[in-house]
Formats: sequence, C-alpha cells, structure tokens
Amino acid sequence: MPRKYKKGDEPEKHQCQFFNWPIYQRKSGVWYADGRSNGACLKRTSLGSKDRDEAISNLHRLDRVQAENLGLVPRSRSDPGKKRLTLTAGRKLFDDHNERPILVGGTKPSTRKRYRAILDKFLQFALTIRISEWNQITERTLSEYAKHLADLGYARKTIYGELNLLKTAFKWLCNEGHIDREPLKLKLRKAECERAYCYTSEEVNAMLTHCAETKPLGWLYGVITALACTGLRIGELASLKWSDIRFHDRTLTIADESGFSDQQGSDRRSTKSSRSRHIPLRNELHALLESLPQTEAYVFRGPRGGRLKPDTVRNILVREVIEILTPRFPKKFAGQRSFADGRLHSLRHYFCSVCANTGIPERIVMEWLGHADSEMVRHYYHLNDEESRRKMDQLPPIGDIPDGEKDNGEDDDLAAAS
Repeated sequence: MPRKYKKGDEPEKHQCQFFNWPIYQRKSGVWYADGRSNGACLKRTSLGSKDRDEAISNLHRLDRVQAENLGLVPRSRSDPGKKRLTLTAGRKLFDDHNERPILVGGTKPSTRKRYRAILDKFLQFALTIRISEWNQITERTLSEYAKHLADLGYARKTIYGELNLLKTAFKWLCNEGHIDREPLKLKLRKAECERAYCYTSEEVNAMLTHCAETKPLGWLYGVITALACTGLRIGELASLKWSDIRFHDRTLTIADESGFSDQQGSDRRSTKSSRSRHIPLRNELHALLESLPQTEAYVFRGPRGGRLKPDTVRNILVREVIEILTPRFPKKFAGQRSFADGRLHSLRHYFCSVCANTGIPERIVMEWLGHADSEMVRHYYHLNDEESRRKMDQLPPIGDIPDGEKDNGEDDDLAAAS
C-alpha cells in the first residue's frame, strides 16, 4: 500500500510524460519520487539531489527510463554513460586530462599532486552526503562543502582554491560531454589572504650578524644574503648552479628546463611561472659568490657541505635564528605580527618592500620575482604610493571646509527643513 501522508505533509505531485509522480524530501534533504501509485511495480526512488530543481530534472529522466523498462516506448539510443558519471570515473578522466604534456596544456607534477589531494578530500565528503555521481553535484553541494571546510578551520584562501578547482573539473566534464549538465554557476569571492611577515632592515641585519658570529651558521649567512638580495624562492636558490652565474655581466639566471629533451625528468629544473628569468647581481651578492668555492655544480651547500635542502633551511632558520633573536624584537601590541612570525618567505617580501621604497618600477620587480601578476607586489607599491600621500596631505584640516562647500551644505539644510 502507498504510504499515507500526514496532513500538511502531502508530497508534491508532478505529471511527467508517462507517469504521475509524488515527490517528497526526506530528513536528510534528499528528494525522492514515489511511483507506487502508478502500479506496474514502480517503487520509491531517490532523485539523487537535495536541490529541488535538479531533482525535478532527474525525475523527468526517471520517468523516461521507467517507461522504457516497461516497454511503453523504445529505448533511447543516447549513450547513458554520458548522462551519469560516477565520482571515481569522472575524477580519473580529469586526472588523465591534467597529465597531458605541459606543451599542450598539462600541469606540472607538483600541481597534479595538489589537485589529487583536493579531489580526494571532496570525494570523501561527497560520500557522507550520499552523492556518488558528478550529475548530483549542485551549487548547494559546493556551498555545503565550503561550510564543512570552514568548520574544520581551513583558511578562506584554501577554501576558495578548492572550490575553484571543483568548478573547473565540473566545467571540463560538462564541456567534454561526460555529463549532461551546465557548468556550475556558484560565484566565489576571492579571499584576501594574510601575507607573510615582512622583515625590517634592522631584523635582516641582525640575522646576518648572528649567522656571521656563529660558526656553525656560516652557510646560512650566504643563504639569507642571497634571498634578501634577489627575492628568490628557497627552491630556486637550492637549485642554482654555477653555470647560471655570469660574472662578466653580473647576472644570474633562474632556469626553467621543463622543455628540455636532453635531461632526465628528475634533473630538470622548473619555475613556478614555467619560464626562465634573469636577475642582476647586487654588489653584496656578487662579492659573496666570488668568495664561495666552485667545487660542486650547485652554488649553495647545506650545513654539512651536501646539497642544500629547503626543509633543512626552514627548520634551522626558525630554531637557530628566529627563536634566539625574538627577544630583541618583541611584539608592540597584542595580536600584532612580529619578527617571531617571520619565515624564509618573509625575505621575499623584504626584497619586494625594499624595491618599492627605493623606487624600482613595479614592472621590473615583477620580472625579477617571476610574476605576471602579483597581489603581493602591488601591496608594497601601494604602501609606498607617494602620489597618494601627497593627495592626502592636500586635504584641509578637520573643520576647515572651503567656503563654497560650506554654503552648499547650508542650502541643503534649509531645503530639508522646508
């Protein structure tokens, strides 16, 4: 017998092409269709969505499928594989798409690794809300996932990046015809991220002095000097070779070798922007490089004389330098970021701030840093916008309003009173 519904809890009824379907929403939020009143062995069936519009769309497909199963109409010749796609199968298609050669739009191994971690996390969440197919994903699904990540304490920038990837994957599956849907239209507000702490010149000088006076940290003195003089990422500095240094014209090259064919993949160096760039040598760095022994292929060595490892540099910088010097640079106010929050990447920010304060054109700094577009670079140039400061200084003192504007204000007050 069909279920008897309580008063006020009656299901919606939808007349499709072949059957009349009552639909209702369970406590989980998922919509169901009750086909028992139609006879012919039709049962209650999940419509696979918490979104009403999507559920009704799925209902019309269910109506057609049931009619085909009962022999009321010939079976459709359309490929059902393109109508329904499991999360696992769709993820495999997207992974294969990203593994194309970089020349034709593929992504780097590091990028693919990050994508896999994001998709793994989302697929686990989808199972908890009984979503098993890409067809079931809606804007509401992504909103629920965003709340889930926020509840777990993820930063807004991280949530933005993960949702953006899911929208990209969904759009690609739609455009390639793997699912019969329109791309998701959920609008995302780009998050303003918290930037790395920017060292002051006094703090950088203190770190250099500490390393120079501490014999076991002599190798770190060179690393800090190079990062402060170039704004390089630590991975770029660690892979810097003597063949990249041109002493005759005082230039170093950050090489991207991802397109080279005469090297093994593990030996190819690559940059975040996938292009090489050239940086002039400052006097301090030029003198440092000339003092280093050129006995190995790589310029900078680790604490034991071996290959420089970024994680080793990060750990020793915090433990042997930042923690020791922190009492000299305490926080001035509660909640304020200070020297204790500084890390290796803070030297990149320091370099950018020095360039902005020195008047180096923004375009040149972006070229040195390897950015086609950079919010971080614009931030420091905005802080040093002399024209903006001059305009602010031109404003009259508080209460000293020009006569013309004062008269207009009085006229407005009289007009309002009348």
